[in-house]
Amino acid sequence: MSPSIHSSSSLIIFLSCFLLLFTAPAPAASFNITKLLDRYQGYGTFNSLLSQTKLASEINRRQTITVLAVPDEQISGLASKGVDTARRVLSNHVILDYYDMEKLRNLKKGTTLLTTLYQASGEASHQTGFLNVTDMKDGQVRFGSATKGAGLDVTLRKLVAAQPYNISVLEVTGPIQSPGVDVGPAGPPLKPVALPPTPARKKLSPSPAESPDEAESPDEAEAPSPAEGPAEGPVDAPTDAPADAPAEGSTADGEPETDAPSSNKAVTHEGFAVGVSLGLMVALISFFLADQ
Repeated sequence: MSPSIHSSSSLIIFLSCFLLLFTAPAPAASFNITKLLDRYQGYGTFNSLLSQTKLASEINRRQTITVLAVPDEQISGLASKGVDTARRVLSNHVILDYYDMEKLRNLKKGTTLLTTLYQASGEASHQTGFLNVTDMKDGQVRFGSATKGAGLDVTLRKLVAAQPYNISVLEVTGPIQSPGVDVGPAGPPLKPVALPPTPARKKLSPSPAESPDEAESPDEAEAPSPAEGPAEGPVDAPTDAPADAPAEGSTADGEPETDAPSSNKAVTHEGFAVGVSLGLMVALISFFLADQ
């Protein structure tokens, strides 16, 4: 083989390796739900239950997740249940996709079904592992079990923290009631949660209201974002809201709907596929020239 061909082959191999490295997807940003919630007051019980039920480790293994966090004053009843009961209930508070305030307020047709970690566990039946989320068009977004006859019993309050498009933590008004989920074996009792005393608030002079910013990432977040949802406490759905959850795999309008995946994931996968194809093509050409 002549020196020119050898030089050309080496150059082509180098370029193919460069293309593969350049277009390979960057590693997904890691997060730790326990450390993330520790940065915010009012979620100590919820955070402890995630750890005791081993849901925290499952959340941390995911690349894209949304957690519907329940504040301490609304979750005390669940804390008195067994580990297995709490695990089933809280699994329905973990959505297997990324949702923030903007995405929830711009739902296609105003409603959709969400797949939860409980559905992925294989224990769910009769749509108990799906949530119905509906924009009520009155400033409220409500969640409820997709089980037939279940209501929209939980209201979205605010965004607690977000790391787009990996994890979003949203505060809701209470545990989602899904028929049958809390009926199975309770399991061993949960350990009592000792919450730190709430520090007394100092009286400060009023300051101009500021527009709420998107919550910072786990590495930068220092304080919870201001409330964006309605007042505390679940509110019954109005008469014009859908009485029953839509049938499995469909929206309240009876037509199937699937939210498109996050744009950054689609671009990453597409770039990776193109890079691999180009790299393989160049490598094949280099081997062909090397044999000449």
